[in-house]
Amino acid sequence: MNKVFYHALKFREDLCIGCSHCMNVCPTEAVRVWHGKAQLHANRCIDCGECYRVCPVGAITVEQDDFDNIYHYTTRIALLPSVFTGQFPASIQPSEIRQALFELGFTHVVEVEEGVEFLSEQILKYISEHSDRKPLISSFCPAIVRLIQVKFPTLVDHIIRLKAPVDVTALHTINSIKEKGIPSEQTGLFYITPCAAKIAAVREPVGEQQSLITGVINMNYLYNRVWKIISKQKRQGNRPEPCALTTKSLCWSLTHGESDHVKIGKSLAIDEINNVIEFLEKLENDEIKGIDFLELRACDESCAGGILCPGNRFLTASKMREAVLRQESLSPSERVNGMLFTPEQTAFLQQHVHLGAIHPRSIMKLDDNVAEAMVKMKRIYELRRLLPQVDCGICGAPTCSALSEDVVQGQADIRQCIFVQRIMEQNEKLDTAESVRIMREIWSNSKLDKNSLKEGTKF
Repeated sequence: MNKVFYHALKFREDLCIGCSHCMNVCPTEAVRVWHGKAQLHANRCIDCGECYRVCPVGAITVEQDDFDNIYHYTTRIALLPSVFTGQFPASIQPSEIRQALFELGFTHVVEVEEGVEFLSEQILKYISEHSDRKPLISSFCPAIVRLIQVKFPTLVDHIIRLKAPVDVTALHTINSIKEKGIPSEQTGLFYITPCAAKIAAVREPVGEQQSLITGVINMNYLYNRVWKIISKQKRQGNRPEPCALTTKSLCWSLTHGESDHVKIGKSLAIDEINNVIEFLEKLENDEIKGIDFLELRACDESCAGGILCPGNRFLTASKMREAVLRQESLSPSERVNGMLFTPEQTAFLQQHVHLGAIHPRSIMKLDDNVAEAMVKMKRIYELRRLLPQVDCGICGAPTCSALSEDVVQGQADIRQCIFVQRIMEQNEKLDTAESVRIMREIWSNSKLDKNSLKEGTKF
């Protein structure tokens, strides 16, 4: 079977109350409830963070690097995404944010989207060279790449095998540092991330052996530290500064950021994980045709809606688009034309921008033996017909289909279904005490031992 993905999302049993909110929202059915605690089926999880959003007690956390790790390096580079700047009020200037990062200990601050102009040209070239695989799907969002690997494995070959902007910028930055004679072992690249999926992508990149990024810093954590520094400083007015990025680069991480600039054929942008899944299901079933390029993002409003963003996603996206309008109002001589790479730098990036093979990791792989897998598939189909298909979740699985798969894989008992229990009791094949024992195993004693009910309280 497939090696399990690395996951940035961690479940804390000591805090979990077994509310099942996370189980009910997970788009890949990666969560179960057992002994009154949420359990992660690691081969299904794509680190989209939907469970993190809905947990009412903070029992789901995001693993991140200790900020003090930056001090292990002489050259400390912050890879700053434009969406981080968008979290701050419009009155806060980019130079103030950069200065605060320097005060925190970074020696360099590099805009993640600096490589977008170069990357956008490579995407157009890639699409023209792979017209037989349409629609081609952006590799920007790591949660989407994993989603396709585990839930839509037949579409894996449609993913554009080019690095994401943060990896292109990291590649260029490391190369530039080496050109200046700074030893790479003394250089640390730290990415300020808006989501858990990007942490997982750094720890276990798809299509390459190892990421160039040294560490990942939670955007919400760093925002609070930067804001604390800025709020103590005396402000010098609110006059907007010229932006260091092109209009294309500024909004690349927002919905339509890519698709608006892919001028080959018909391009489409879809955000929010459930919208993406609905579309990919139709695409896989050949219900949708005529699309050349797909920009798919797991979060609503794309990176502005990342689970680690402290600000409101709509306000963030609005501020970033307002910055684009300000840029467009400038005269041609005042506008930023993008990072200019030397011919040698361009050649270097072109040589390293491509990803290796991206392999399917289907959650429906029932067995390595094809004959045995077919037997299991037939059994799943039979169990689905027996179950009520109400998807109540009382069995500790999110759907009847998920319970069927768990039973066939030896991870659950068909008697966990409350409807099956009642039928078996009516046929005297199961007694009440056994039904209670099964429910206790799923939901724990605490949910079944209610003193008020025992004492006959009137309602």
